[in-house]
Amino acid sequence: MFTLSEENYLKAIFHLEAVSGKGISTNAIARKLDTKASSVTDMIKKLADKDVLVYKKYQGVTLTDLGRKTAANVIRKHRLWEVFLVDKLNFSWDEVHDVAEQLEHIKSPKLINELDAFLGFPKTDPHGDPIPDKEGNFHNIEKRLLATLKEGEFGICVGVNDSSTEFLQYLSKHEISLGQKIQVVQIEPFDGSLKIAVEGKQISISNKISNNIYLQS
Repeated sequence: MFTLSEENYLKAIFHLEAVSGKGISTNAIARKLDTKASSVTDMIKKLADKDVLVYKKYQGVTLTDLGRKTAANVIRKHRLWEVFLVDKLNFSWDEVHDVAEQLEHIKSPKLINELDAFLGFPKTDPHGDPIPDKEGNFHNIEKRLLATLKEGEFGICVGVNDSSTEFLQYLSKHEISLGQKIQVVQIEPFDGSLKIAVEGKQISISNKISNNIYLQS
């Protein structure tokens, strides 16, 4: 069994590993969790004693198989609760993250397995992120960033890289959501900003926005 804080550490390291593909420094973990490096060092020792991570000087922290499975289970619970909140309780996609952060620490495997079945075994959460199965396996979603498309190319919105409330509210304001067809109409060479057509409606977006929207051909 792991504490709420320990689960948050494992989840943070899991996400950092997914991006870097190598050992994670204590400073990177501290930045991710907005805490002190000394606190990270203390937690790393505790988690190493539980065989969920390995720390090597100058190489950083890596999760063990048990650590990755534990982190994936927390992520699974988080994303299933987000689906439940949106599909069954009428939350919007920018409202669910903080609530799911609390619900993800519920310990009952039966509750989560029944929730999964109740929701029809969803493969992705409301932001398009894959939901791991109870063994911690993720299914691969083929996708590319909107910013990589050329003029005239299009795809279906399948996810976001930034799930912050501010970004999701921006997308909602401009009526951009999962499942919509997005086509690149014009690319501005100066700053990489785009004019896009969302279900036929044209809007202009910055390069920062286009680098946070995932499409599937």
